[in-house]
Parts: sequence; C-alpha cells; structure tokens
Amino acid sequence: MPGYSNDKAGLVKRLHRIEGQVRGIEKMVDEDRYCIDILTQIAAVKTALEQVGAKLLEGHVNHCVRDAIASGDEGDAAEKTTELLEAVQRFVKTS
Repeated sequence: MPGYSNDKAGLVKRLHRIEGQVRGIEKMVDEDRYCIDILTQIAAVKTALEQVGAKLLEGHVNHCVRDAIASGDEGDAAEKTTELLEAVQRFVKTS
C-alpha cells in the first residue's frame, strides 16, 4: 500500500485542479495573452506540483521508509533510504 493512500482523494483532486490550470495556460497562449500573465500562471502550476510532490515525499518517508527501517530488514531499509535520497535530489533539482 503506497504511503499516500490516506491522502489519495485529496491528491487526485489537487491534480485535477492543476490539470485545469494547465488547460487555462494553453488557452492564454492561444488567445495571445500577455507574456507575464502566462508566466505567472506557469509559476503557480509549478508551485502546485511541488506541493503535491512534497505530500508524496512525506508519505514515502512516513510510511515506506519508516516501515522498512522498523522491519529490521537491512536490505529493504537501505533500498528505501536510497530511494528517498534520490527522490529528494530530484525534488530539489532546479535546472
């Protein structure tokens, strides 16, 4: 069971709103709206996706990693810890 299972409905709802925001940006481009207005909306979508990512990362730590460590299985704990570190590196990557 994924670490985000308890928050799944909220995450899906938020992703649907983000999807709507992206469609709105597409419409803005199609309508030749002002560049800065479009960039402002893109920044809002990026922030919203980062918030979803943070929630997923929290679930991974509080469920997957915690359970792997608590299991006493050193191999599983090492694997989940490595996954966590790689996810954090991807999450904070800015370029």
